[in-house]
Amino acid sequence: MPRMIYDYTKSILERVSFAPDLFVKELKKAVRNLLPHEIEHLQKWLLYYTKEKPELQKCLFVVERN
Repeated sequence: MPRMIYDYTKSILERVSFAPDLFVKELKKAVRNLLPHEIEHLQKWLLYYTKEKPELQKCLFVVERN
């Protein structure tokens, strides 16, 4: 079940990636709802996903401080 939440979170982040403010909002929700090891996986995925999206790289502070 937790894997489903992680995958759902990634799909939501992909859908809102057009708007950095929505992206940050969803990242904050993810940090609240995911388990610590899932947050680590999410950080790795975010580094890969935002590599070509500099407007979203500024949003990564949300997961870096946890």
